[in-house]
Amino acid sequence: MTFQSVCVLGNGQLGRMLRQAGEPLGINVFPVGTEVDPNTIPYQHSVITAEIERWPDTPFTQLLAKHPHFINREVFPIIADRLTQKQLLDELGLATAKWFPLNHQKDWPQLFDQLGDLLIVKRRCGGYDGRGQWRIAIQSDINVPDDLYQQAIVEQAIAFDKEVSLVGARNAKGETVFYPLTHNLHQNGMLQISVALPEQNPLLQQQAEQMLSAIMHKLNYVGVMAMECFVVGDKLLINELAPRVHNSGHWTQNGASISQFELHLRAILDLPLLTPDVTQPAVMVNLIGTELNQNWLSIDLIHLHWYEKEVRAGRKVGHLNLTHSQPEKIVKSLNALVSLLPTHYQTAITWAKQQL
Repeated sequence: MTFQSVCVLGNGQLGRMLRQAGEPLGINVFPVGTEVDPNTIPYQHSVITAEIERWPDTPFTQLLAKHPHFINREVFPIIADRLTQKQLLDELGLATAKWFPLNHQKDWPQLFDQLGDLLIVKRRCGGYDGRGQWRIAIQSDINVPDDLYQQAIVEQAIAFDKEVSLVGARNAKGETVFYPLTHNLHQNGMLQISVALPEQNPLLQQQAEQMLSAIMHKLNYVGVMAMECFVVGDKLLINELAPRVHNSGHWTQNGASISQFELHLRAILDLPLLTPDVTQPAVMVNLIGTELNQNWLSIDLIHLHWYEKEVRAGRKVGHLNLTHSQPEKIVKSLNALVSLLPTHYQTAITWAKQQL
């Protein structure tokens, strides 16, 4: 059966960009949130995907979650729960930070003994962009919610050299394609800026592709998946997985021959899965809690992607992409951009220029 429409569980910016990617291909994409009329969507003859691990819970989304053409139905619960995600990585023998489940309050001395003097506590479900996470030092008061026990994991804090992510895709035939590794800078647990370079460390790239391939094949996954990693020396430690298009892949909209959003649609609709061509550096700047400023458009190389969301502190409301074959031109544009962003972006812009 040939499908020409896709329903997306969730209607945030990722669903919006999947819809935008489908339009030139003649593919109708319908993001589904809490307020949608099922009669306006041909869901009976659509492929179902998701833009978020935990989508809005309504009678219609419950119906879509049971749809016979919901791709990766069994995968989402595994990846959405950090406990089962970590167990999967351990089963595959893939390196992560050392970790344990957080079961009882009395376990803290043993956790410090086994994991070191600084622990990262994460809720098993939810808690992205730095929320639902705590850093606990051995000498500090342990101040976590009482409901966290049995519902969290504890990781060893890693003194990493850098943070990278790999975005790749797999189709139902088992074919896989990948983008170059993306270098990421987080502040307060939220991605601020990403830099992608076409000529990467080939050993790290190969290592990352082998790791993500093993995960996707084990899960029989179809679509785009992102894998966030710590680089420690010449090794990668997997931090987290996302069974969907990902914030650190937004640069592909303007920096690759096929964006991650189009690539996801190609994979889930069994269209040709070509390796995206990436020939020049690209930078993505997350716009977080900042008002729309059309003066950004006066800067050479800027591609503005605005999500039309209410601006609130700590909320992703858009992003800027820059790409050019000459890194010095990107640097020049980043220098011009600094004065048009909040002052806390200065550190991220400086970091990005160093990567280029």
